[in-house]
Amino acid sequence: MQIFPAIDLRGGQVVRLYQGDYNQETVYGTDPCAYAREFLSAGARHLHVVDLDGARDGTLANFDSIAAIAKQGGLYMEVGGGIRTEERIEKYLDMGVNRCILGTAAVKDFDFTARMAERYGDRIAIGVDARDGYVAVNGWKELSNERGVDFCRRLRDAGVKGVIYTDISRDGAGKGSNLELYEELTQIEGLEITASGGVSSLEELRRLGRIGVRAAILGKALYTGRLDLRTVIQEVGTC
Repeated sequence: MQIFPAIDLRGGQVVRLYQGDYNQETVYGTDPCAYAREFLSAGARHLHVVDLDGARDGTLANFDSIAAIAKQGGLYMEVGGGIRTEERIEKYLDMGVNRCILGTAAVKDFDFTARMAERYGDRIAIGVDARDGYVAVNGWKELSNERGVDFCRRLRDAGVKGVIYTDISRDGAGKGSNLELYEELTQIEGLEITASGGVSSLEELRRLGRIGVRAAILGKALYTGRLDLRTVIQEVGTC
């Protein structure tokens, strides 16, 4: 299983939100590049970065921070948050980002998503964020009327190869991920699933691996010390 330590950015700072609530924020640092170097030194080969400002309002508030992380190199880097145009995809890919994650755009402009998946292949992934089983958009503030699992099937049929699925109710809560949900998702043939939200133990990661989850994103559990990244990579991680 691939392990993606996460860096969530808001106002250039490294933060974590509780269940996607912008009013429940914990700031962990002011130097995102230092965190990326720390993850690399622990053995990480992948990095998940989210521009929380971009996710909420579509701005490029954290562009310089993301560019600085990319410039350091050494990590396969995926970026999400506010990527709603092909121009922005190109902007990130040109700076050295390896994969762009579409979220709100994937829900609100499905034809655009299908075109981007066809054009960029595995350099595009779709972030499916769900609350109470339904897809959420615009920084998790709005709920759509489509079930997350059904949306994933539709994405697969449109040619999407990779989905990063977050159960918002588990995100930042330290209660573990929704294993039953991921087991259902891995039954969608032809779709690689990345688990995100609430992952908090080695045994849980092993179980995710056994049911066929391709990768897992680790956030709060790393920042609070509940999980040690070096140990996780040695025990369950692959390149």
